[in-house]
Amino acid sequence: MNVRVTLVAAARPSTLLAERFDDDRPPDGEGWRALESAAPELVPLAAAELRYCSPGPRSRATGQALGYAPLAQVALREWDMGRWRGLTLAEVAAREPGAVERWLADPHAAPHGGESLLAFIARIGGWLDSRPAEDGGAIVAVAEPSAVRAALVYALRAAPQTYWSVDVRPLSTVTLTGSAGHWHLSLQARA
Repeated sequence: MNVRVTLVAAARPSTLLAERFDDDRPPDGEGWRALESAAPELVPLAAAELRYCSPGPRSRATGQALGYAPLAQVALREWDMGRWRGLTLAEVAAREPGAVERWLADPHAAPHGGESLLAFIARIGGWLDSRPAEDGGAIVAVAEPSAVRAALVYALRAAPQTYWSVDVRPLSTVTLTGSAGHWHLSLQARA
């Protein structure tokens, strides 16, 4: 039984330089303008039989603005960054340079007291594998870019460090087809 899961990265909450770990702010002005511009391509995804979002404000706002009326999924939440929550990478690197190095180098490490990279990827993969698989069914889920990155690493069975090489821009989409443990990346041509 194959299902099609389209992941939509939530609209941005701030400029890249002001991005914070586990950022729970809703989209900013530029995020709303980008959402308005992308809506013609993203709104048709509302035809999916199942529509989800992470519980974060920007994912919920993105899904609602696109007319998905998504059901929030706790398992799709942002990466738990423990005591680093709300800080920028620059702030954390200035305070705890050794911890940042360990976090970037070791997928088992969680020097911030939250989830390790492996635990985060496993959580997102567990959500993906537990989707109802009605053959030919379609699912759309709005999630934080970090969750989309984790889903890709999981689905492709890539090494955990691959996570750091995947760039997911706000409002980008990726489609995975398959079923639990057997996922394929599906790239769509735009007309």
